[in-house]
Amino acid sequence: MIKILIADDHPIVRQGFKQVLSETADLVVADEAGNGQEVLGLVARKEYDVILLDISMPGKNGLEVLKELRITNPKIPVLILSIYPEEQYAIRALKAGASGYLTKASAPEELISAIRKVSRGGKYISSSLAEKLAYELDGDAEKAPHETLSDREYQILLMIASGKTVSDIAEEMCLSVKTVSTYRSRILDKMKLKNNAELTTYAIRNKLVE
Repeated sequence: MIKILIADDHPIVRQGFKQVLSETADLVVADEAGNGQEVLGLVARKEYDVILLDISMPGKNGLEVLKELRITNPKIPVLILSIYPEEQYAIRALKAGASGYLTKASAPEELISAIRKVSRGGKYISSSLAEKLAYELDGDAEKAPHETLSDREYQILLMIASGKTVSDIAEEMCLSVKTVSTYRSRILDKMKLKNNAELTTYAIRNKLVE
């Protein structure tokens, strides 16, 4: 029996995953978490075979939680689930120690086979992602400007490019407006861009947002 912890801040999404997994005899949802702190608290007290971790949660995001888990519980396989396409977060997630990356649009059968594979110690990535990863690991590959950003800076870049205001981002990420503004300035500086319009144009051109 594979014991699973589902971490997602939307109860309806957690319910959907539970419904899918309840139809398989070898998978059981042992617990649910609505944010990063709950994940870390549960993992400190209980044992799981696989963690399904949403990448965008309030407070600590999925990548931050993943990095902490790799320090405190390095052997637990973590399968990242996201509404974002592979281009946006998959390589960052795998570099941070994820065992696999799936978009929430994936078919239920794919989710089930991914959980089984990572529970046995394997990695789950799509063929298109494997190709991107091979290129990324090529020492001669030149980094794009957005790849120089920290995970938090990158998350804020995507939110700005999606049309969210500094206040929206601050509320969603449980940060102060001043902190988000500082991140924004740092992003513009690192990427040598002047304003939000240039940042949005860059994100669209590089297929970081649709």
